[in-house]
Amino acid sequence: MGAGVIRKQGGGGRGRRRGRSQPMAEINVTPFVDVMLVLLIIFMVAAPLLTVGVPVELPKSAASALPAEQEEPLTVTITAEGSVQIQTTETPREELIVKLRAVAAEREGDRVFLRADGRVPYSEVMEIMGALNAGGFSNIGLVTDIGGPTLDGTGN
Repeated sequence: MGAGVIRKQGGGGRGRRRGRSQPMAEINVTPFVDVMLVLLIIFMVAAPLLTVGVPVELPKSAASALPAEQEEPLTVTITAEGSVQIQTTETPREELIVKLRAVAAEREGDRVFLRADGRVPYSEVMEIMGALNAGGFSNIGLVTDIGGPTLDGTGN
């Protein structure tokens, strides 16, 4: 497949010596490139599917996106039913601060993203933000959908 034999023809000398066989010192990289292209396509298709999968209807906002981070972002979600989830794990409100402190001890940054369904009362969102702060996260980003109304009348 990738190896071969090169035959050298003798230029002179006796007729007894025919060609000598030497191993070919080249590597065929075509299969390697094919495999790498297939892996690239697989990762390009799979990457958008790796987001946190808690279904909530986020409110719309005209705010711009926050800059990206090095480590995977921590996401806390409040669903329409009022349950609180850290990433995709449902957490009782009584245990929220304890679990957040444990997570904060393992992370380098103090950034957390709070996703709340638009139907959740403002007081509940503020209660969870207070728990996030008590759990060691002072850099809280509120997640919204883009394309919401603006106060200057240029939005939807």
